[in-house]
Amino acid sequence: MTQEHTSGPAEAARHERFGTLPERIGFESMTEEKPSAPNAGTNARYNPENSWNHFSCLALDLGL
Repeated sequence: MTQEHTSGPAEAARHERFGTLPERIGFESMTEEKPSAPNAGTNARYNPENSWNHFSCLALDLGL
């Protein structure tokens, strides 16, 4: 499979617009660190009215 390389006004316009790739973004710029609250989630209490949110199976919801 060979691909023919054609040159013309359309290719020149395309190269003018998309000729170079943007600069790479470093991993440090893509991540963000946030401090968590002390004991976050460890003091959660069981709430039977909201327990249905945790199961995706009817058998588990019914306790079977």
